[in-house]
Amino acid sequence: MHVFLLNDAGKEVGCNEAGEIAVKSRYLSPGYWRKPNLTKANFVPDPNGGDERMYLTGDMGRMDTDGCFSHLGRKDFQVKIRGFQIDIGEVETILLNHPGIKEVAVMSLETQSGDTRLMAYCVSATKPGPNVSELRRFLQEKLPDYMIPSAFMLLDRMPLTPNGKIDRQALPAPNNVRPELDAPYFAPRTPLEEHLTEIWAEVLGLDRVGIHDNFFHLGGHSLAATRIVSQVIRNLQLELPLQSLFQLPTVAEMAAVIAEHQGKNLGREELERILTEIESISDEEAQRLLPGQGRREDAKE
Repeated sequence: MHVFLLNDAGKEVGCNEAGEIAVKSRYLSPGYWRKPNLTKANFVPDPNGGDERMYLTGDMGRMDTDGCFSHLGRKDFQVKIRGFQIDIGEVETILLNHPGIKEVAVMSLETQSGDTRLMAYCVSATKPGPNVSELRRFLQEKLPDYMIPSAFMLLDRMPLTPNGKIDRQALPAPNNVRPELDAPYFAPRTPLEEHLTEIWAEVLGLDRVGIHDNFFHLGGHSLAATRIVSQVIRNLQLELPLQSLFQLPTVAEMAAVIAEHQGKNLGREELERILTEIESISDEEAQRLLPGQGRREDAKE
């Protein structure tokens, strides 16, 4: 029996590289009982043309320099969010440590804009259950911001498969309803606040945004912040302090700063220069401009 690691292209990886754990032998099981498609996907011929077969375990691992494997979790629980490799199982485990949560399922979903985001489905252990603001504060103490789900949905119960596991395919599709936060909803009071709430709602994919809603509690992240700042400057054509815009967590605070700079309109060339500068900001640079969210420093892969 030969145990080794494969990358996404099916090539064997070296030491200290992550890959899927595979087993090659002539003595493997014939396959899964009455599941031909699953058998075909996971039991594959020897790519070198020998008489052995390979079993793709679905587990991720890394081989240390001493020849030992480190298990990194299930492959189907590994996703990339804004370039960061995330183990969904780790996020679920942290959420289950919250005293108000008894069941969790975290999924990666693609938005209409093509971004990948995490969605957390939770069943409360208490009535009423924790709101989104509380769950985010809990996670921010234990996870970097890119591992915190962008949206949460509280369910009465999880859908289950016939063998009692969570049926992830049956989880409801996310909606665009503003989440329940610590702060109650406050409607915009001025045309400027109304315009800003429309920009925030469009970028964050929500039906409405209150003027005192916290950007991060709404599911905001560095990429969304860049888009909001870009749209604000493009629409208002004002000379504004970029760093302060990135660090304003509510519409009301952003509107106050913008009001202070009314009349400082930009010329076309200067406007395009600033917009180009904003749109070229990398995710790492945008995160440095934002207030500190994460508590861990993980390597970007």
